Amino acid sequence: SSVRWAFLVDTYKCVGCGLCVKACKNENEIPYDANVTRTWVERYVLTKDGKLYADSPKGAREGFISSKIEMGMGKFQDVKKEDIKKAFFVPKLCNQCENPPCVQVCPVGATFDSPDGVVLVDEKRCIGCRYCIQACPYGARYLNTHTKTADKCTFCYHRITKGQLPACVEVCPTEARVFGD
Repeated sequence: SSVRWAFLVDTYKCVGCGLCVKACKNENEIPYDANVTRTWVERYVLTKDGKLYADSPKGAREGFISSKIEMGMGKFQDVKKEDIKKAFFVPKLCNQCENPPCVQVCPVGATFDSPDGVVLVDEKRCIGCRYCIQACPYGARYLNTHTKTADKCTFCYHRITKGQLPACVEVCPTEARVFGD
């Protein structure tokens, strides 16, 4: 294939609104309340006293509460605006690795690299062993509880092969996500 898909994220433009996460869940039929998603946004907050906090409540599906940092297990840390030195958002998704470790460990060949550079999962072949989930260095894979198979971002392969943009790129209000050949 002469096409090689690429995805860029401009972290300076991301405002952590969560519209990308909602669009992804809707487009790819991922249950809205499931605590998994193909794309998510992490927030990093550095306080003036040198503490670094990172959170991503429900993948940032609903955005972020400005003064509360999710610490896990339903606990939150209040951080006053005047105590923040720097805060920023980082959208995350599968990196579609050039030499994907998830493909290497799949015992049945269900995870494969498409000719145009997108790592895909054949649901009919996947046995749900989770080897690929463990092998992913970016934490970009999960087990789909409905299909009992591995799942991940596919750049909305069903859309891009028809000339459309991935759902998350299409809805981003700040154009922080850029996609193309």
